[in-house]
Amino acid sequence: SFKPDIFVFENVLGIKTARNGEIYHDFLARAGKLGYTIREKILDAADFFVLQRRKRVIVIGWKAEYDLEYPSFTPIEHNYTVSSLLEDLPSLKPGEGNESPQEYIRPPARYLEESGLRSEKDILIQHSARRHNERDREIYKYVISVWNNEHRRVKYDELPERLKTHRNRESFEDRFKVVAPDLKYAQTITAHISKDGHYYIHPDIAQARSITVREAARIQSFPDNFKFEGPRTSQYTQVGNAVPPLMAERIAVEIEKMLGAI
Repeated sequence: SFKPDIFVFENVLGIKTARNGEIYHDFLARAGKLGYTIREKILDAADFFVLQRRKRVIVIGWKAEYDLEYPSFTPIEHNYTVSSLLEDLPSLKPGEGNESPQEYIRPPARYLEESGLRSEKDILIQHSARRHNERDREIYKYVISVWNNEHRRVKYDELPERLKTHRNRESFEDRFKVVAPDLKYAQTITAHISKDGHYYIHPDIAQARSITVREAARIQSFPDNFKFEGPRTSQYTQVGNAVPPLMAERIAVEIEKMLGAI
């Protein structure tokens, strides 16, 4: 079997409590039996220049004979907001856009250049909007309006009665959420975005739609020149399941240093 000198394991926080922690502890025990020293930390993508709150368990294991330590990551401070990710992209109504390259509507924001997400040579791809029924669009407009005017999130029970369709309302309490442009960090992008975009509503009330694959990819820190394969549903899944590239890159740099110290 293949036994690397060092390995990295990433998972959601729930891995530590799944089946009362049995799955995670079994993984650690197996890695230990294979001769690895295991260390773990909970890291947040927001500390890696990603405009998203995304806490994940990051395990690093190395062969026990090596005298190594878990890397230290200094959080990157900045004053950018989520608007930097959206303001150069063309407006879309639900159902608009296609897979063909499109034109940006303005030069890249400073964050896009500094992070490497967009350069002047890039072309815009995979920026097409889902279709939404009228009821969902009404909900989106209501939720956006409350955020714009009151700067707060809307719980499901607060929606106008005519827009409520779910009986088990507690399960849907936090179902609709705006990607707020004036915050430093967006909510965590997950694979659920492939099923619907209610938790990822574009902040422009005139568009009243969920975010596109490209918008979600930018929140995850994918550069615009990265092309996702397969149908759009699969593209959303790939985005939601990924480790943000800016975060992965910094971890990889530290792993390279560890390998050099062996």
